[in-house]
Amino acid sequence: MVVKVSEGIKTKFIMISEANSPTPSEAATAASILTMDSIEASYDESSILRGISMEVPQNSVVALLGRNGVGKTTLRRSIMGLVPRVEGTIHFEGKPIHSMRADQRARLGLGYVPQGRDIFPNLTVEENLKVSLSISGEVGASRLEQVYELFPVIKDMLARKGGVLSGGQQQQLAIGRALLTNPRLLILDEPTEGIQPSIIDQIEDAIHALKNEGNLSIILVEQYLDFAKAASDTFYILDRGSVVQAGVSDDLSTSIIEKYLTV
Repeated sequence: MVVKVSEGIKTKFIMISEANSPTPSEAATAASILTMDSIEASYDESSILRGISMEVPQNSVVALLGRNGVGKTTLRRSIMGLVPRVEGTIHFEGKPIHSMRADQRARLGLGYVPQGRDIFPNLTVEENLKVSLSISGEVGASRLEQVYELFPVIKDMLARKGGVLSGGQQQQLAIGRALLTNPRLLILDEPTEGIQPSIIDQIEDAIHALKNEGNLSIILVEQYLDFAKAASDTFYILDRGSVVQAGVSDDLSTSIIEKYLTV
């Protein structure tokens, strides 16, 4: 269950047990895995992000939505530590990370599957997976069977070069490779782009299975609205570098879509 808690102009979305519904004040203090407060980011003299505040509750999926060019990529890069000029604060599992390098954030448990997959095309599927295992060691190896269960095609194609896989198969490999780093928060950037419907369904099933496992939260950056709504618990919509709408995903109405998302 997701509880919406308003604090002035800010909104929190807290995952709670239906059996023990907290008061609003209790919900407001529930732990979030990621908290961003008043984030400003710019390139050269161009301001891209303007005072963004958002939270990702523990064990939840948050959809980050918006038309092209509204700041989604810069926000994602700010979380990962890839934007040189960022103001405001970012906390991950209660720890301030806004001054950390990208590699330090990754070691804490931030995972990322980029748009376009970025697998190693000249390595086999198995070798692609071993790249992650070389970083995560035994912890990652313990998740290998889970990756095969989520995406059986990966196990079937271990000897094939990554570059000969279909786009959907490459996306499954990219997600599986990221999972082997044992992330606590996984950012999926446009995972359905150029993917056939049957594989989109498999990716949605995998997202639900990972969330239900209870130790992973996901930020889903997505243009395919039906998928985003079905796969996520809450959403944030960006426009011109600011959050203009946020809520529970079931409340993502036609009027909101037409106002902020329709091209």
